[in-house]
Amino acid sequence: MIRNERDLRHEQALDIAEKMLVAARTAPKGKGVDIIECAVVDGEDAERLAQEMEAIAEESGMKFFIRDAGNVRAAQCTLLVGTREKAQGLNCGHCGFATCASRTEGVPCAVNSVDVGIAVGSACSKASDYRVDTRVLFSGGLAAQRLELLGEGVRQVYAIPVSISSKSPFFDRK
Repeated sequence: MIRNERDLRHEQALDIAEKMLVAARTAPKGKGVDIIECAVVDGEDAERLAQEMEAIAEESGMKFFIRDAGNVRAAQCTLLVGTREKAQGLNCGHCGFATCASRTEGVPCAVNSVDVGIAVGSACSKASDYRVDTRVLFSGGLAAQRLELLGEGVRQVYAIPVSISSKSPFFDRK
């Protein structure tokens, strides 16, 4: 039997993305509280994500959302990582308020933000282990958040498209 690498790319990208999910899940969390949400989208769900990115570009005038939607389409799948909101009660002031109780509605807990960043970094590190191409997209995360792809109330979402190809679609971006 001959198994051509080109025929395996989608399956392999999904397998690596699932390993990236594990890396995101096991990344250290502030106070050990795990409120990270993560998933992988491909196929019709990835197309829906790309279309939402284009809709945001139309509404906002931010043209890079269109470019990034093309990156999502060029990838075999896209990882999503976000967080639920939970003030950690440290009164650290990193969010800009002296105490957690004085924080204005909608202002994210800084510890939650750091947790998302560490989870994204861990996921990208795992992708690097397999030498697949990735790019962290704020734009894709915002679209995923609007679509509630990680569930209602999940915020600070980032998208990480995963590509296996001879040249990274995320490198020479216009």
